[in-house]
Amino acid sequence: MKKNIIYIACLLAILWGCNSKQKADDHAGHNHEAHADHDHSEEGHTHADGEEDHNHDHEGEGHSHAEGEECDGHDHDHSGKEKAESHADEIHFAPEQAKAVGLEVKTVQPSTFHQVIKTSGQILSAQGDEVTISATSSGIVSFNKPSLNEGVAVKAGESLVSISSKNIVDGDPATRAKATYDISSREYERANSLIKDKLISEKEYNDIKLNYENAKIAYQAIGQRTTAKGISVATPIAGYVKTKLVSEGQYVEVGQPLMTITQNRKLQLRADVSERHYRNLGNITSANFNTPYDKTLHRLSDLSGRLVSYGKSANSQEYYIPVNFEFNNVGQIISGSYVEVYLLGQPRENVISIPVSSLIEEQGLYFVYLQIEDDAYKKQEVTLGANDGENVEILSGVKQGDKVVRKGAYHVKLASASAAIPHGHEH
Repeated sequence: MKKNIIYIACLLAILWGCNSKQKADDHAGHNHEAHADHDHSEEGHTHADGEEDHNHDHEGEGHSHAEGEECDGHDHDHSGKEKAESHADEIHFAPEQAKAVGLEVKTVQPSTFHQVIKTSGQILSAQGDEVTISATSSGIVSFNKPSLNEGVAVKAGESLVSISSKNIVDGDPATRAKATYDISSREYERANSLIKDKLISEKEYNDIKLNYENAKIAYQAIGQRTTAKGISVATPIAGYVKTKLVSEGQYVEVGQPLMTITQNRKLQLRADVSERHYRNLGNITSANFNTPYDKTLHRLSDLSGRLVSYGKSANSQEYYIPVNFEFNNVGQIISGSYVEVYLLGQPRENVISIPVSSLIEEQGLYFVYLQIEDDAYKKQEVTLGANDGENVEILSGVKQGDKVVRKGAYHVKLASASAAIPHGHEH
């Protein structure tokens, strides 16, 4: 009985499983048909969408065309903006303004330019153009010319100083010289009368005569220059008082310098050159120099200057080699002043150079202003080469044919600065 129940249960389970499989197959077939129908409808729907997409794309093409036109217009505006920006660095300076400030423009052309050694130097008096007056006796100094100071003109033979020894322990040398001369003169007259009668020997007579001659020379040397103020000291040349080495009432010894007189017609320029330029000293032909008391560049070629000599060894204390020039002092050049020197060597051809006055320095960089229109200028950075004090070599930044502002560059700079300042909003 128990076996029959188990058998019936297994049979029912088999029948139920077969029935479930058939229903699953029927559902799968229905889904396939439905899916096929659905896909067909979707295909139709897709076709419709394709048409819509096609129409949409067509509209998109028209829309793209419109945008293309707008883009072309936008590009046109952008090119105008670039054009405006390209003129943003221009500096407007009206011709009337340029004429008012004296602005000058130079067209750059290649020219001859010398090798340059820049150094320092000193102006000295030429040999034979200066004398030092010294004391001819010891005593107290007094000046014979009112306001006898540096720069005063003097004449040849003019008495400048008197030296008095009155009220000094040693006495007045002029008085002593006169007394010695008087005594020797009387002794000599007596000897002349005695020698005739052979009352004195020839040797004794010669000694008396020698003493007389010496006393006469000493007295004439002092007596002819003796005044009420003392022994007069005169200048042998005409010129100017360069230095006054003593003051009124000062005591001086024989041979002590009193003052220096210079004619100031010829001067010397001594340039101190570093040892590293020694091999180039043989090529030096002339020089330019600037003084600290004027803004003029002095050219030795304009002053009849010539190279006198240059040293063959360096100074053991300063380690410089001197180069000496001589020139005529046709201007107001002060002897003894220190100067900035530009030694000129061999010439070089086809060099681009501009005036030094064209340069503008800003934070260690150098610029010039180029004229691009009658009323427009442009700031241009340049690289510098050699500088002879008047012109400077340009290595880059300026080319042949450029118009460079040579005078009035700072006025153009001020105009560019004023144009860059934004204006405030006014109510």
